[in-house]
Amino acid sequence: MTKKSLDQDMSYREELLNSIEPNFIFSKKPINRFKIQKTNSNNNKLDKSAELLELKNHINSIQNCNLKDNSKKLIMGDGNINSPIMIIGEAPGEEEEKTEKTFQGESGALLEKMLKAIDILKNDVYSTYAINFRPPEDRKPTTQEIKRYSIFLKEHISIIDPKIIILFGSTAMESVISSNERISNERGKWKEIILKNKTYPLMITFSPSYLIRFPENKKFSWEDLKKIRQKILDLKIKF
Repeated sequence: MTKKSLDQDMSYREELLNSIEPNFIFSKKPINRFKIQKTNSNNNKLDKSAELLELKNHINSIQNCNLKDNSKKLIMGDGNINSPIMIIGEAPGEEEEKTEKTFQGESGALLEKMLKAIDILKNDVYSTYAINFRPPEDRKPTTQEIKRYSIFLKEHISIIDPKIIILFGSTAMESVISSNERISNERGKWKEIILKNKTYPLMITFSPSYLIRFPENKKFSWEDLKKIRQKILDLKIKF
């Protein structure tokens, strides 16, 4: 994916990376005539933080779990908890376990490039995993493990309440939409999941770690990213 090809494919407006301007209301008082309108964003953030902590404690209390028993850290998630974009990877690896952060190392660097290609900064999204513990020897989680943790993941999605979900990899796909199809057949198509009577649009694409091993598939991921960008424009999402 070169800069030249990015410029040829699309030109995105820089305003989408700017902060939302504050809303002002007029006052009749002789001084301080303009006031920034108060919002409940801080309260929402506190509520979400409390719910996420409760969910984390719930996950940490799980019993008879090979993943938990063989892992050093629970990797919950990071980024902007009020973000309209939620990205879900497969499972943490060694670097994530060390730093207790999502998408680190080479795969994290590639993810940042992928997001930046569509004018999104990783810090502006919320990221987590389908599985919260590093699998032994970084193996693929079993279907039984994926099903067990999907309950937590779906609660996680409801708490964050994003406008768009991006699923990176087959484990995330299986966890959220219960599909065992080849990811090559499922990627690039907008799908929906309904949680607690709310509908969330989602896009499935290849994980950064997979693209590092098979870089010839980056062209397909680029097509997926362009569709995500268009959905952001269609929904008038701002960061």
